[in-house]
Amino acid sequence: MSAAHAWMPVSPCGDGCVDRTSAGVGAWRVLWRVCAAVTVLLCGAPVAAVALATRGRIREAVLRRWFRALVRAFGARLSVVGGPLFQATPGRGVLVVSNHVSWLDELAIDAVQPIRMVAKRDIRDWPVLGRLITAARTVYLDRERLSLLPGTVAELAAALREGAAVGIHAEGTTWCGLASGRYRPALFQAALDAGVPVRPVVLRYLVAGAPTTRAAFVGSDTLVDSLRRVLRTRGLVVEVHVLDEVAPGRAGTRRELAALVQGEAERVLGGALPVPAQRVHGTSAQRQAA
Repeated sequence: MSAAHAWMPVSPCGDGCVDRTSAGVGAWRVLWRVCAAVTVLLCGAPVAAVALATRGRIREAVLRRWFRALVRAFGARLSVVGGPLFQATPGRGVLVVSNHVSWLDELAIDAVQPIRMVAKRDIRDWPVLGRLITAARTVYLDRERLSLLPGTVAELAAALREGAAVGIHAEGTTWCGLASGRYRPALFQAALDAGVPVRPVVLRYLVAGAPTTRAAFVGSDTLVDSLRRVLRTRGLVVEVHVLDEVAPGRAGTRRELAALVQGEAERVLGGALPVPAQRVHGTSAQRQAA
């Protein structure tokens, strides 16, 4: 579909960006992973009940272990580089800003520290995962209706003032993992309004130590298509780089703040890489997300 307005984030990454040729695991291993993922997902209800009945570090530890188990059940291994948590000071709000590649992004981020996320509206309708993501107090953003954006920014700023860690995908849509997009400045305004730091986070997907696009959720992919590809991938590693905080006051405007945070991220990614021309299949079916 075409962009609903001139400011709608788009990515040139399409079906041709996704690696569909690498050797994967056998049918029995896929079946084992499916059973493991279903089992962990079914445990989500009692885990949520325990989380609601507890507070502070106990609640966070329960949720973090569940998300880590879910990432592992899908056949991926989590590797955290840098700080162990996103919040340097408990009770002080922080805006967690990451790049966006896959539906696995949210699971990997919450496996480091469960936080509130800003996500695209239609995630609410995803089977099972949608309910769990909603239960985590996700803030939904409708990018097709710009008139709702100020309200979303105000909601984020209020949560940050209350001491929450809130996560956004700054590119506004998914990229394949070998390329990255410009960080959109709009939601950075919430950090400026609340006077809280920004924590840059970089997500990388690797197989045998090399970047891969197997986990990317782009082009004509459905959620089921992407799930199948991840379940069949051998040796997938989700690398979560937790970078140093960007303190309040280092940037005066949201555009300056977005550019500063993107610069920090690109030091890990090795710069914003262009999409090879032969891999660009247009922008007809992009995964719009916050």
